[in-house]
Amino acid sequence: MKFLVASNILLKQLSAINGVVASNPIIPILENILVELEGNTLILTASDLQTVMTTRLEVEGFENGSIALPARLLLETLRSLPEQPVTISADQATFGAEISTQNGRFKLSGENPIDFPRIPEVAKNQSISLTSMVLGEAIANTLLAVSNDDMRPAMTGVLIQMMGDHTNFVATDGHRLVRYRRNDIRPDAQSSLILPKKALALLKSTLPADDTNVIVEFSQSNAFFSFQSFSLICRIIDERFPEYENAIPKENNEILTINRLEFLSSVKRISIYSNKTTHQIRLKLSANKLTLSAEDLDYSNEANEVLACDYAGKDMEIGFNAKLVSELLSNLSAKFVDIKLSEPNKAGLIIPSDQDENEDILLLVMPVMLNSYN
Repeated sequence: MKFLVASNILLKQLSAINGVVASNPIIPILENILVELEGNTLILTASDLQTVMTTRLEVEGFENGSIALPARLLLETLRSLPEQPVTISADQATFGAEISTQNGRFKLSGENPIDFPRIPEVAKNQSISLTSMVLGEAIANTLLAVSNDDMRPAMTGVLIQMMGDHTNFVATDGHRLVRYRRNDIRPDAQSSLILPKKALALLKSTLPADDTNVIVEFSQSNAFFSFQSFSLICRIIDERFPEYENAIPKENNEILTINRLEFLSSVKRISIYSNKTTHQIRLKLSANKLTLSAEDLDYSNEANEVLACDYAGKDMEIGFNAKLVSELLSNLSAKFVDIKLSEPNKAGLIIPSDQDENEDILLLVMPVMLNSYN
């Protein structure tokens, strides 16, 4: 196998799929990237058995072939080179490879490409088409609420509910919940599936921020994404997602409207004085006034701040984890948000005041017990 390619172009494509490569893979071959040359098309594939990502690029090909090359060594070599044409050749008998540049040669040992896991085929039962911008927003709005608890595997991914007239993207870690609804994604049939966090994070970092068309196809066990020169296949999490609708309060009639950035800045300032373990802050609501406060009894630190807001409900005090609230607010772009409450011991809802007609974002955050730091 032998081909000529610009070092910066090859580096860009390799970097995009390198996130699939595990640091301590189950089998050693997975430390490698499969490199295949077909005419003038170079195909690069990375896999961890659960997720497979492939990219194609045009090169000047001289001799078809394939080899599995160590991902770390290949990437570090290309990163260290200035932009220039490089020639990569591989011996199909010994699986040795060589990178030739203007000033030198770099030899590395590859492995038999036959040992690289085969790319699973997706028996496509259903498919949807959407833009990369819409999919990117759906991932960005839900990924922060995905749980890292492997004991609850259903919550380590994002639920996609295709409802016919809309599609929901839902994530929860038990302390907060995000439901991102798109009214402009209308699949032909109703179904639902859970996609793993790693695959979605890879998509988020690779998707272009424009109207590039993305084809998403599903089978009972895998999901297949294709756009531009990339394709990604991941296993669907075969678990039952919690009945999240039951957790969303229906009668949160105490509504506070406030400037998002002012509220976010205040939460961040006040949280500096909160307990470093619990991150608890207190919200005291009264007519058109919000008082935020926190204290850390271990160090006798405390802070409070008053913000103007639009609120005509009953006086109330409620506690939240400042870290969770801050992350949720930071992920929004709206100028104002509505905070919907009912009682100090019930979940609060954060909803952008002005939403696009095609999207509906709902953020739920669980309260904390105020008497734990009185």
